[in-house]
Amino acid sequence: MAEKIISPFFKIKDSHTIDVYEQHGGYEVIQDVLRTKTPQDVVDAVLKSNLRGLGGAGFPAGRKWSFIPKDSPKPKYLVVNADESEPGTFKDRYIMDNYTHGLFEGIMLAAYAIGCHKAFIYIRGEYIRQAENLVDQRDAARARGYLGKGIFGTDYDLDIVVHRGAGAYICGEETALLESLEGKKGWPRMKPPFPAIEGAFKCPTIVNNVETLAYVPSIMKKGPEWFANLGSERNGGLRLYSVSGLVKNPGVYELPLGTPLRDIIYEHAGGLLDGRKLKAVIPGGSSSPILTPDEIDVKMDYDSLAAIGSMLGSAGIIVMDDTVDIVRSLYVVTRFYHHESCGQCTPCREGTGWAEKILKRILDGEGVAQDITTLESIGNHIIGNTICPLGDAASMPLQSYLKKFRHEFEARVASKNGTGQVVEKTVADWN
Repeated sequence: MAEKIISPFFKIKDSHTIDVYEQHGGYEVIQDVLRTKTPQDVVDAVLKSNLRGLGGAGFPAGRKWSFIPKDSPKPKYLVVNADESEPGTFKDRYIMDNYTHGLFEGIMLAAYAIGCHKAFIYIRGEYIRQAENLVDQRDAARARGYLGKGIFGTDYDLDIVVHRGAGAYICGEETALLESLEGKKGWPRMKPPFPAIEGAFKCPTIVNNVETLAYVPSIMKKGPEWFANLGSERNGGLRLYSVSGLVKNPGVYELPLGTPLRDIIYEHAGGLLDGRKLKAVIPGGSSSPILTPDEIDVKMDYDSLAAIGSMLGSAGIIVMDDTVDIVRSLYVVTRFYHHESCGQCTPCREGTGWAEKILKRILDGEGVAQDITTLESIGNHIIGNTICPLGDAASMPLQSYLKKFRHEFEARVASKNGTGQVVEKTVADWN
């Protein structure tokens, strides 16, 4: 049986509590590290493990930690990104519900590694139960001396603040998150400076995803080589794949990085409902370029998906069968990104709105042939021209849907005339 690290806790009663976590060896690693290892030892181990950021970008975690300036007189902060707003993604919620103290121990190890004495968990506003659980368990850890002054009887101080967002997708972007944490509008910042140099409250800051930190205790316990060997080349360890859509067994599956997408869909998630045929798959949350059935033999890691023009992202797999209306699916995705655009950058603010209106027009039977070309142009003008990746997140589905399922958009434009052909009308004709 394949190795599992986090997911076994999903089936243990009261696994979110400090007592149950300690019964399974919890907090042994951090105590050993605080007494026998230097911060650089922890950074080096995470570097060797090939642990990559599991929130979406996939940047090597240890390398990010190494960017913190060691000689800065300012305090250093660790910010945990628990915003988890990418449609199709729900694995961090499982961690916060069931592996709460595993997350805390990962935070402790990361904070020690970068010289941080105050960590923040920024959690999405809709995660009310999870936020309450984090606060309750944080207080339980404080009561035992695991947080606060001199944790575990050492001379190292650390506390954790749980900060609730207000339900904005844009705050999943690390600099918008930092702006929100500081009490300001969640608008992404220009970079550089990067957060490791000037982040929260103008101090050196590391922002890591929940899942990324949850794997750190296992790396320090069993060794970086062990963790690296669980995954594929340059993609160390396991990850939690959120599987939703029209499959028999939707849920969260902990599997090695590099597991083929076909295996996840047909072996782990049980295949499609009612013998339907596969039509398309979104492999990494709604912002990742869509895949066709002949592309699902790809390995689910960062490098393999990038090689075929998609991305692993947050590993939110959305499965569509042959009953799905691709045009409507793209409309729903585009409407979401228009709604969640912060409005700071003109290409994203205006482009997502135009795309939504055009797609709605096509759905309403009022589309014209030029609309398809216009949608492509909108995507091309947004991507790469915004401060943060939300513009890219809106453009990549737009571009990939139109490239791989163009015939469905053409058929939708043509169908209202009963001819089966795309009508060569212009926007002026439509007006």
